[in-house]
Amino acid sequence: MAMTIRLICLDADDTLWHNMRHFNAAEDALLEMLRPFADAQVARPALEACEARNLPLYGYGAKGFTLSMIETAVELCGADLKPTMVADILAAGRSLLAHPVELFEGIAQTLEDLADRGRLVLVTKGDLLHQEAKLAASGLGDRFAGVEIVSDKTADTFKRLFERYAVQPAEAVMAGDSMRSDVRPALEAGAWAAYVPQDGAWAHEHATPPEDSDRFATLRAWPNCPR
Repeated sequence: MAMTIRLICLDADDTLWHNMRHFNAAEDALLEMLRPFADAQVARPALEACEARNLPLYGYGAKGFTLSMIETAVELCGADLKPTMVADILAAGRSLLAHPVELFEGIAQTLEDLADRGRLVLVTKGDLLHQEAKLAASGLGDRFAGVEIVSDKTADTFKRLFERYAVQPAEAVMAGDSMRSDVRPALEAGAWAAYVPQDGAWAHEHATPPEDSDRFATLRAWPNCPR
């Protein structure tokens, strides 16, 4: 018999508020800058490879992405890279830190409804300062019993989190837009998981969906979250 859910873990970026649309805009700006040196079919894979290479060094977030954009420009432009282009790339990266936080429709009410079913904990990865700033700007901070900003999400991350909040894995659920970071590690840790797909998701976060798990569900939209 299934245990009662006591802990509801929620991702932040592209689960509670828009995020990838801003990264995609910065990437499009970079590709336009690089067009005299490489077409998009070359520049985009070069940026993706650079991001993957740099994740262990810089972690997730806007600052690491900005450094990867600059490195990609260096690789593709060589000695022709002008200081003005570096300045433009930095401006595109800075925009990722300054854009307003746009909540998905119905999120505030959804969190209010979920709070009636268990403690809410925000579990997000990325730059500490930036994630804290976005949470403050969202106006949602007081909805959560805890906030966990982590360098990455793995099964061990979730196991430690469940111990910290004194719940069994089967008493916890993780909901988010990433199959790689939200769903699969939570299931591996013994919890339940809900996948909230969003358009324009980062390719790095893609993963094969679980084939035969009775602890996993896909939600079309937060307001349609099954009761």
